[in-house]
Amino acid sequence: MGLLKETQKAYYQSNNLGNYQFTSLDDIINQFLIAYVGEDKIISKIKRADVAFHAQRAMQELSFDTFKSIKSQQIDVPSTLVMPLPHDYVNYTKLTWADSAGIKHPLYPTNRTSNPFEIRQDDDGMYSFPEDLQLISNNDFSVDFNPPWIKAGGIGALDALYNPGMAVSGGSLKFSYVTKNGAGATDWAHALTVYQEIDTTNLTYLDISADGVADTITEGVGTVRFGLSTNLPDSNLRNNTGTSSPTQHPVTTNINADMFDLLDDNGAPSYVEWIGPTSVGSTSSTETKTGVDVTGVNKVYAIIVAWVDTTSTITYATSERANSIDNVSVTNTLASEYLQTPLNKETESSTWSNYKSTAPSESNNDDYEDDTYWPANGERYGLDPQHAQVNGSFFIDQRLGKIHFSSNISGKTIILDYISDGLGTDEEMQVHKFAEEAMYKSILCAIMSAKANIGRNQLIYYKKDKFAAIRQAKLRLSNIKLEELTQVLRGKSKWIKH
Repeated sequence: MGLLKETQKAYYQSNNLGNYQFTSLDDIINQFLIAYVGEDKIISKIKRADVAFHAQRAMQELSFDTFKSIKSQQIDVPSTLVMPLPHDYVNYTKLTWADSAGIKHPLYPTNRTSNPFEIRQDDDGMYSFPEDLQLISNNDFSVDFNPPWIKAGGIGALDALYNPGMAVSGGSLKFSYVTKNGAGATDWAHALTVYQEIDTTNLTYLDISADGVADTITEGVGTVRFGLSTNLPDSNLRNNTGTSSPTQHPVTTNINADMFDLLDDNGAPSYVEWIGPTSVGSTSSTETKTGVDVTGVNKVYAIIVAWVDTTSTITYATSERANSIDNVSVTNTLASEYLQTPLNKETESSTWSNYKSTAPSESNNDDYEDDTYWPANGERYGLDPQHAQVNGSFFIDQRLGKIHFSSNISGKTIILDYISDGLGTDEEMQVHKFAEEAMYKSILCAIMSAKANIGRNQLIYYKKDKFAAIRQAKLRLSNIKLEELTQVLRGKSKWIKH
């Protein structure tokens, strides 16, 4: 009975080309149970879950040095000179940048710099453990609105035509609105939302405060909210609460007070708010909440939400300003007992800032004749091979899980070849048929090693059987072709004239 269950037409029109060379991990487990488990077989009885565990461990180990488990990703390096490590990253094999011809140029790791954890210090150099430590950046909106403040959805510039807007204006964060029709509702607007992530590791209680202004305009009553949540805000910003007709699309959850899911020392939710008056005008005040409990929480989000419950049309071709907020503050109630980083230095130390802002010496050399490449000027033996390249360099920050590049890599196309353990997704959990026997022997050896009353000689036999199968799989997967090898060796036999 053939193994192929699809027609040739279905295969060639699918996105599953070349998959016949692999066997899924689920099939490996089923076939192992058939071949090795049962009456008068090596293993009389075992749970499928046990076999699945040992199968996954075998796949991990074989992925590191037997399977062709190298994956690759390509990005254009942004101005931050940082690339996050892939979600299933185990180790890298090569980092290169590709030129306009598609040729890859290798990058080399540097051990001359890093991105260390920067410690907050007092003026006298002593380590600082302050109370009332400000935990959010640009809290007074003294600079243009930019990260680490992040817009939760599609929000345009302040006073933008046809769309809601937001911007720093006059030293505070201000909002503008339009209404739209459609999706079964008329005159609906948006709940504009921004947030900033805060590291609360080793903190216990936080205080929040802000200066808010909620405006009631002719089209509806405004609301502004600021608070802390353990969850990211909704990226859907649609708000239909002020309309009388139903909608086919869900209303944003950002207008729900229960999104602020932490509690203060009085058991109240972790937010402050401002609501416009019943007639056209403004409500403004400074609101404070103390003792928000973040014990055991490593990360929270400071979230600002502003909206107008519109009951009439705001001209679609213009926009109406309403609501603003300023001097938002999140501070620690009690002095931390653990080392802290300075504000804005949580992920970027001054060492890394200085390194990425400096043009590396490899950018300025074509003959290596300077103090970096050639300390003994005019003498070739002074050349240091690890620096004798102009492609650029990188280092990996394991603490934050990011790759940092030298400044001459900015804007270049980077290709990261890396090793995965093959267990990232169900689709990846497959074994090349050349290594199928090695999987069976690895699973069998692991199971027998974990069983009681197995003799030492038996274990030695299973281990030798496993290693022989793995060695055979490596030879099969090495993919050496005689003609290709011969062609390479022909180039090694050339005479070189000295």
